[in-house]
Amino acid sequence: MRIAQLAPLAESVPPKLYGGTEWVIAWLVDELVDRGHDVTLFASGDSATKAKLHAVWPRALRLGRKGVDPNAACALLIEAIGERARDFDVIHSHVDWLPLPVLSRTGVPFLTTMHGRLDLPGLPDVIGTFPKAPFVSISDNQRRPLPDAKWIATIPHGLPKDLFRPSYEAGAYLAFLGRLTAEKGPEAAIRIARAVQMPLRIAAKIPRAETTYFKKKLEPEIDGKSVQLIGEVDEIRKQPFLAGAAALLFPIDWPEPFGLVMIEAMACGTPVIAYRSGSVPEVVEDGVTGFIVDGEEQAIEAIKKVVRLDRRKVRARFEERFIASRMAREYEKRYRELVAGR
Repeated sequence: MRIAQLAPLAESVPPKLYGGTEWVIAWLVDELVDRGHDVTLFASGDSATKAKLHAVWPRALRLGRKGVDPNAACALLIEAIGERARDFDVIHSHVDWLPLPVLSRTGVPFLTTMHGRLDLPGLPDVIGTFPKAPFVSISDNQRRPLPDAKWIATIPHGLPKDLFRPSYEAGAYLAFLGRLTAEKGPEAAIRIARAVQMPLRIAAKIPRAETTYFKKKLEPEIDGKSVQLIGEVDEIRKQPFLAGAAALLFPIDWPEPFGLVMIEAMACGTPVIAYRSGSVPEVVEDGVTGFIVDGEEQAIEAIKKVVRLDRRKVRARFEERFIASRMAREYEKRYRELVAGR
C-alpha cells in the first residue's frame, strides 16, 4: 500500500532527545517499510527514516530558530498532505484533530492516532463535528473523555524487539524517567526512594514552563548522592540506565494515555512500580511485570517485594505484548479495512 504518515513538527522523527510520539512514529514507519509498503513521512527536514521523506519544515521546531509560530508550520503540513492526498491509498495522522477539515474532504481513507490526553475543554465539540472520522487510541482508558468518537481500535505502542538489551540482575537504585512536571510525580518518587533508603536516579527533561517548579520543589532535594539528576538521555544512554535499576518508579498524578517508559523498562527486564491511573492497569501486569499501587505507602511495600519478580518474565511479557512488529501488523490490518470500505 501507498501510506502517508503525518508527524508533529515539534521534534524530528526520530527525536534528537525527548519525544515519545516521534519515536513511536519512527518505529512504525520503519516496520511498515520493512513489510513492503510504500511509505511517505511528512515531517521536519532533519528526520531520518527508511521511508520517503516529505520535509514540510526545515528543522524540528524545538531545535530550530526561536520565535517560529508552530501553527504556521502545522499549516504547511496540512497544505502538503492536502495537495498530495491522491498519491496515497491511506493517510495516517499523528497530529491530533488539526488536519481533520482537510482529510475529511480528500476522499482518501484516513485514520488518526490520538497520542495525548483527551480530557480537554472543547475537544468533544471538535471531534463531534467529524462523526465519520476514524480514530485509534493507545489505551482503552484514553478514550473515556470521548466515548462518542469513532474508535476503530486500541493499538498499544511497541518498541523494536532488539532496541534494548535486558539485564536479569537487579540493580541497587531506583529509576525515574520522564518530564519533570508535577503530574509525573517526581516529588513522590523522591519520598518513596528515601523511605526505602535506596538511591534514586532521575533521567529527565526540564520543560521551560516548569523551571520554577523545578527550582522550588525538586532542586533542593537533589543532593547528587541519594537523589541524582543525570539529565535527559538518548536511546543509547537509556538502556543501561533502565537495565541497571531495581525498578522504575512511575508515580503519576494524571490520566497517562500510555506511558512509553513503562514498556522501555520492561524491555530491559526491569519491573515497574506505578500508580493506578490512566493506562497503567492495561500496561503493567500486577505481580508479573511490576506492581500497581495506590499511593506512597503501597509503593514502599512494593519495592520490598520487587526482588521476587522474575526479570526474565518481565522481558518475555514485553516481547509478547509490546514489540513494534505487532504494532505495525495491527495498523496494517486497519489500513486494509479502511481501503476495503471506501
